[in-house]
Amino acid sequence: KPIGRIGAGPKVDERVLDGMMTEVRYGPVEALWRGAARTWEMSVFTLEMMGRMVLGQVSWKNLSGPLTIADYAGQSASLGWISFVGFLALVSVSLGVLNLLPVPLLDGGHLMYYVAEVLTGRPVSERTMEIGARVGMMLLLLLMSFALFNDLQRLISG
Repeated sequence: KPIGRIGAGPKVDERVLDGMMTEVRYGPVEALWRGAARTWEMSVFTLEMMGRMVLGQVSWKNLSGPLTIADYAGQSASLGWISFVGFLALVSVSLGVLNLLPVPLLDGGHLMYYVAEVLTGRPVSERTMEIGARVGMMLLLLLMSFALFNDLQRLISG
């Protein structure tokens, strides 16, 4: 099948390729354990990349929005259901980690308010929650706008 933009690619003998593939199966308990470990690894990786973006060690152009995610979903689906499910797992874990960040409006922000309430012995004031909601909304809108901008820039530049 054609590869790349001009349809050129290496000719690979399917028998050689099959010899390089290995099928691995786990029992239910070990599969759950390995799944939890892999989820943890992906969560840590997501946090590391976010930290590197904030510190300027990784380009913000790596941030993707809904258009790029949809494109990659289509590409992974064309590779087979295992690739597609793996991609969905990656997106799901990344969104879960993002949702747990201590940003007001997200679940992590609510947890932050609960921790503050436990530490101070009284609920966070309405004014503080209102300001937090505005700041959180602004941060989320900026993040989503930037991701969409990156998507459109990729789409236009090819």
